[in-house]
Amino acid sequence: MDFIDLKSQQALIREELDKHISTVLDHGQYIMGPEVKELEAALAEYVGVKHCIGAASGTDTLLIALMALGIGPGDEVITVPYTWISTAEMIALTGATPVFIDIEVDSWNMDPALLEAAITNKTKAIMPVGIYGQTADMTAVNEIAKKHNLPVIEDAAQSFGSTHNGVKSCALSTIGSTSFFPSKPLGCYGDGGALFTNDDELAAKMRQIRVHGQEKKHHHPVLGINGRLDTIQAAVVLCKLPLFDDEIAKRQHVAESYGKSLSQSAAVADGLQLPAVAEGNTSVWAQYTMLSPDRDALKEKLTAAGIPSVSYYAVPLHLQPVFAYLGHEAGDFPVSERVANEGISLPMNPYLKEEEIQQVVDAFKS
Repeated sequence: MDFIDLKSQQALIREELDKHISTVLDHGQYIMGPEVKELEAALAEYVGVKHCIGAASGTDTLLIALMALGIGPGDEVITVPYTWISTAEMIALTGATPVFIDIEVDSWNMDPALLEAAITNKTKAIMPVGIYGQTADMTAVNEIAKKHNLPVIEDAAQSFGSTHNGVKSCALSTIGSTSFFPSKPLGCYGDGGALFTNDDELAAKMRQIRVHGQEKKHHHPVLGINGRLDTIQAAVVLCKLPLFDDEIAKRQHVAESYGKSLSQSAAVADGLQLPAVAEGNTSVWAQYTMLSPDRDALKEKLTAAGIPSVSYYAVPLHLQPVFAYLGHEAGDFPVSERVANEGISLPMNPYLKEEEIQQVVDAFKS
């Protein structure tokens, strides 16, 4: 059983993939070719915003967003410690300080109840993360941000395609950022990412930063990076986009099948906590993650039953050595630490066969 199955999807679109990649090979515009603009237009329409800016990775998109907002040394950006390191890493790379607040006990996303207390006169932005497929409570986050006149960058590397109160992820804040890493629900065949905004000035600035700060040829008014999206990767995402909504529905089916059966298993009585989708949210189920107080033993049993599993973010960011200078210690963010210590993810992809889902369910029953 594959933990993430990219082969089945590729078989469905292989002819279209070959055609799109051949077109790129024929015109030879391998960086920022016409497929990039085509993809940007399609994604902006899909999300429902004015501007989409393709970029080299979901990590670069976060850096570009922070640079466009003018964030740098002496500034603070509030985020969460339970996420992939890129979130806080890019804050630190600008010279700013990541300020962590804990996550909710059920959604495992930023806890807005803790947000206002973390805001200081140095706070320059808030960066919630859409973990495992659903957004944070962006309504609550945005209300607090508006009160303090702060921009919000949504790190939607895992939540792209989901909704919050009927609005698509990446259309919920000042800037939305996502990743097209191959394992994402909408992924390419390398690195890639995109930024989203309704702000014309920010969009123009992010486009400049993406190409070394260049406004026009030989004219660089701001510092930038090499954050350009490869044309072939844009072509791959263009091929995958028409399948995306159907694949989200299939992921939902897998999640519902897991949830219905696992909720009745003895493991729940033993403390297994199943994932919860917050009220007003939909999830793209980037992962199906549970909490188990005896994760290592569970992982061994799953492996013995032929079922792959993964423990993501097993060391939260405030306990990573690179952030030791922030002065945190174990116990500072108890919910993040619990999820890091107990989180285990089951196979999740749109092409899981019914017999594979049953294999997972049977393993828990036994």
